Amino acid sequence: MSDSAEVPPPSSLSKEELKLAMKAFRKRLKLNRLDDESRMGYGPMSTGGKSGVIAIRPPDQFADAIWQELARQGKLKHTGGGLYQLVGP
Repeated sequence: MSDSAEVPPPSSLSKEELKLAMKAFRKRLKLNRLDDESRMGYGPMSTGGKSGVIAIRPPDQFADAIWQELARQGKLKHTGGGLYQLVGP
């Protein structure tokens, strides 16, 4: 008999919804980082700077339950204040 703590609870969210939400999150994070790196404050002779953006507010078109589920699955980390960051590479 298997341990019930290892079995995740059934989710009313579809895999497709979660996949689309992750894709939208990654795209928004990428755009925020590019926007931060392209600002004028780095100097004209420099190659730019690395973005310090690690956490963002997730896209509003998805419900909060989706972001909570992705955090529960370990794909995102809730950093507080409504911000999430990617986990891993």
